[in-house]
Amino acid sequence: MRLDLADLKLFLCIVDAGSITQGAARANLALASASERLRNIEADAGVQLLERHPRGVATTAAGKAFERHARLILEQQSQLKSELNGFASGAQQTLRLFANTSAVSEFLPSRLARWLAAHPTLHVELEERTSSDIVNCLVNGVGEAGIVSDAVDAQGLQLWPLAADNLALIVAERHPLASQKTVQFADVQDQAFIGLYPGSALQEHINAHARRPLALRIRMNTFEGVGEMVAQGIGIGILPLSIAARYQPRYGYAILALADSWAQRQLCFCYRDGAALSPAMQSLLEQLLAGR
Repeated sequence: MRLDLADLKLFLCIVDAGSITQGAARANLALASASERLRNIEADAGVQLLERHPRGVATTAAGKAFERHARLILEQQSQLKSELNGFASGAQQTLRLFANTSAVSEFLPSRLARWLAAHPTLHVELEERTSSDIVNCLVNGVGEAGIVSDAVDAQGLQLWPLAADNLALIVAERHPLASQKTVQFADVQDQAFIGLYPGSALQEHINAHARRPLALRIRMNTFEGVGEMVAQGIGIGILPLSIAARYQPRYGYAILALADSWAQRQLCFCYRDGAALSPAMQSLLEQLLAGR
């Protein structure tokens, strides 16, 4: 269909007025011009949108669908105009922030909420990626900052430690390993695992340190789902320690520290040059550092 916004506005004016004559007046068009445009709209749609009666018009079933989408499109256009006006006036700014799975799920929500509440004209585009992907993006000039694990090769980028983010193994209470305090990843790789959803930055990080593909019995979309499956003895799992500890009282699984160096991590704010950070990003960094 080759409709423009003026066609949508005219159609809604006619529907709201219940009359082509009154709708044309609302749209500041001559009756003949409005009638011709309405015929073209219906011809382009390939279906009758309005039933003409001596006392006015009524929408057909197709016309009701057309009306609904027209209102949505015009509302989106209004929102787009409002948002762009904000950018043009300097009142709005959108920050693009990369973050690994642990940061997105555990570290950032409460801190970002406080910061956004204090900066009502600012927006954050939060994108989950692996720490190595984030570093590569920043090195190549894509984005100005991200939150990564310090286990990654930072390739000369600056790192500010924010919080501990060690990984832990969780097993059912009756699992043979449940009485142990620590474990090496290599000693459990042959067991059935509960994995995270495909594309999860954390799952990709775990897979990268496995000698061979893990035997994943099922993938879950949430950390809580992993904890519940593990508690039922379906398999073992790896979660950030802080998240594993949060759900342990609910599900009752055992937590074992992973002794591998790649599992001993800190979340770090990562960027190329502090002097090049935008004022808004510098403000966000100050908020994150204050919460350590």
